Order: sequence, then structure tokens, then C-alpha cells
Amino acid sequence: MPPEPVTPTAPRPIGRTVFTQGWADLAFLHWAVDPALVAPHLPPGTRPDTLDGASYVGLIPFRMRRIGFLGLPGLPYLGSFAETNVRLYSVDEQGRRGVVFSSLEADRLLPVLAARWVARLPYTFAKMAVDKDGDRITYTSRRRWPGPRGAHSRIAVRLGEPIADPAPLERFLTARWGLHRGFLGRTAYWPNEHPEWPLHRAALVELSEDLTAAAGVPVTGEPDSVLWSPGVGVRFGPWTR
Repeated sequence: MPPEPVTPTAPRPIGRTVFTQGWADLAFLHWAVDPALVAPHLPPGTRPDTLDGASYVGLIPFRMRRIGFLGLPGLPYLGSFAETNVRLYSVDEQGRRGVVFSSLEADRLLPVLAARWVARLPYTFAKMAVDKDGDRITYTSRRRWPGPRGAHSRIAVRLGEPIADPAPLERFLTARWGLHRGFLGRTAYWPNEHPEWPLHRAALVELSEDLTAAAGVPVTGEPDSVLWSPGVGVRFGPWTR
């Protein structure tokens, strides 16, 4: 089945809310890559999602805010932490576009353990910081557990003007309404929905990282796209297989 259209809001209702999150102060760094680099890292039943023949590796630092479960208020401490993920772009046999997480750094140990055990997501525990100074925001991360210990990133961006009408690539990289993950030889799809992204231009000021290499999808050179967003509130529905 061909991929569904890229839409600024979720193309289908998620139904029952399983949990909620807030995503804040996000930087989106993306590199165009050959889909053949991505394909071996995707779960069964999915293939690289592409735009104009290229797939993408994303490096995305942000602040997680107040994870909540089953309609309960979000947790102010355990549910709030810095995070940086390496993600790939996927489409399944039903045409649903999504992301696949190669790694997710977080600086709160208990959520890391819970996500690894319950959701089977590749979270790692890291020492992290997000610092804002005027229109410059700096994200740092150094992995503690599990290895490779010391895998790191330091990303600084300077915030620019709001984007009134995102270009097709900007939509493709940010308007993602689910994640694919392998589980016991099968693939689960976990849908989400949130308001349309408020996106800004951003200039890369500093970049040092080996998280993409640690995840098996190394990138080099300047990213092909740098964006920033103040964030959105997110709802996740039940996953399907």
C-alpha cells in the first residue's frame, strides 16, 4: 500500500488515551541518507520512508514534560526530564508513516528502566542539560548506562523566525503520527496525536556528537535541516500489531 499523505495533524483519531506527554524546546537536526543505511534498522513489515529518494536520520534533543497515564495528572518530577533521541523514518504495509527510535537518552533513571522493560524502547540513562541564553539554546548529553558509556552530544542552535507555511520537507520530518517498534518478532504501531507543530527556523551554532554512530546510523557534516519548536502537548493511544 502506498504511504498515506503527510498531514499537519493526525490523519486518524487515536481513540482511548493511554498516556500523555509534553514535548518542549525541541531542536530537529536531520541528515539525508541513502535508504539502504536505514533499512537494516527497521522492524519487520516496515520500510524506509523517503522524500525525493532520500530517507533521514534525526537527532532531536528536547525537554519531556509531565508524563501522565490514563487521564491522571502528569508527574512533575519522574515525568519531566531532558531527552535526546536518534530516530529513523518508516512506513508500514498499511501505509502508516512513523518513526523508529534507534536510541533515546534521558536523565531520569526510573523512567528509563520502565520504558526499557514495559515498552521495550531503547532508552539509556545519561547526564544531560538544556540551557537557554537569549535566542541560543544548548543541549548536552553524556551516556551513563548501558554502553557505550560516554556516548555524547553537544548541540547549540540559535532560534529564528516562525515558519508560517512549512515546506514539504519540514512537514515530512515533523508530522509523524506514530512509532513502529519490534516486539517478539512482530511489529507494533503506537499512534499519537497533537496540535500542528509551531516551527521556527534555527541556525546550528555548535555540534559534537557520536550518538548516531552508537546507534548504528552514523552521519557526517552539517545537517540538511535544522528546525526548532517551543513544543506541543501529546496524547498516545493503544498500540496495535
